[in-house]
Amino acid sequence: MNIANPTVATLPVSDLPPGRSSDKFRMLDGVRVLDLTTSIAGPYSTMLLADFGADVVKVERPGGDDARHWGPPFLDGESLWFLSVNRNKKSVRLDFSGPEGREVLAGLLDKADVLVTNQLPSVQRKFGLDAQTARATRPGLVHVSLTGFGLDGPYAARPCYDLIAEGYSSVMDLTGPAASAPQKVGSPAADMLAGADAALATLAALNRRAATGQGCAIDVALAESMIRFMSPRIVPYLGSGEVPRRSGGTDSVIAIYQTFETADLPMTLGLGNDAIWKRFWEAVGDPQGAEGADVATNAARRTNRARIVERIQSILIGRPRAEWLERLEKARVPAGPIYRVDEVVQDHHFRERETFFQIAQDGRQIPQVSLGIHIDGEAAGYVSAPPRLGQHSETVLRDLLGYDPEKIETLRRSGVI
Repeated sequence: MNIANPTVATLPVSDLPPGRSSDKFRMLDGVRVLDLTTSIAGPYSTMLLADFGADVVKVERPGGDDARHWGPPFLDGESLWFLSVNRNKKSVRLDFSGPEGREVLAGLLDKADVLVTNQLPSVQRKFGLDAQTARATRPGLVHVSLTGFGLDGPYAARPCYDLIAEGYSSVMDLTGPAASAPQKVGSPAADMLAGADAALATLAALNRRAATGQGCAIDVALAESMIRFMSPRIVPYLGSGEVPRRSGGTDSVIAIYQTFETADLPMTLGLGNDAIWKRFWEAVGDPQGAEGADVATNAARRTNRARIVERIQSILIGRPRAEWLERLEKARVPAGPIYRVDEVVQDHHFRERETFFQIAQDGRQIPQVSLGIHIDGEAAGYVSAPPRLGQHSETVLRDLLGYDPEKIETLRRSGVI
């Protein structure tokens, strides 16, 4: 198979099981979310809510969500990045720059329990979508703002993407080998973390609203979500003054916790406490390797890290990875492979856990990564495929706002929808 340019018949998605839905995840039934976000962080946040049963109405400007244009790769002309974070939603194409579109948007907002936007504070105010304006007549509304730096502070007006937030957070400075340039995380980490934070905060707000009837204004910043992710590095610096440095696949505190080469493929090894340290040396057939004051504690092992790593490497290089992983699993020593993307999707454990699935839509197969949460023994699955741009415009305006066919057609002819 030509991996660089596979045919449709050999696409990896064709090997995935069909997705299915589970009523056990309909915990947010009755909650309506108005999603005005684009790119990754906001859409990921609303997809999480949709995965738990919320009715998400995704409002897109005439050109569509920015992520619809991110590619290649594309699937039948649609960005696979977009398809990765937009399942279980309805799409309404709406130009709300003029009064007719604003009227439609106001109607949708009146029907919403939650508003999620990733517009800069000035843009929110321009369209009356800031929390103060939107909640003035809707005290029960949960207003969620997802921006790069938050709604206030010196950087509030700055545009931001995942890359920018990662740079501010220090994660890039600490990622990669010691002698290398700073490196970005291999996934849009700030986007995904901030999206998860926004969904978590929304759930907490909805819980309180159920008791009090009051909504609130939630302010999530990509940079701050990423900074919180770095707290196991930042807090030790604040308490010690020791600035951590890039160390590649090696943890600077835990010894030994890093990557190693074997006779064929690289692997990870985490000797995170004294008991695991001893079990490791028994597993490799050298129980004496765990003995001595110079290796008895993590602090001692950290001091003598270079010598210990050299010794472990000289042992592991002698046998293939699969053999070491089998031995270490039996000894209850944390270790694992370093997968490529194509390898992780083939792993039988994650296949059995329904981590990957496909959605059939209009004769095509849309690949998906599951919510990754199981409830009462069931994986989440899906309800509907990621929507085409404006796919549900007529349905939403008719069923949710009560617009008649003539009004809908007028809006369509004028380019509002």
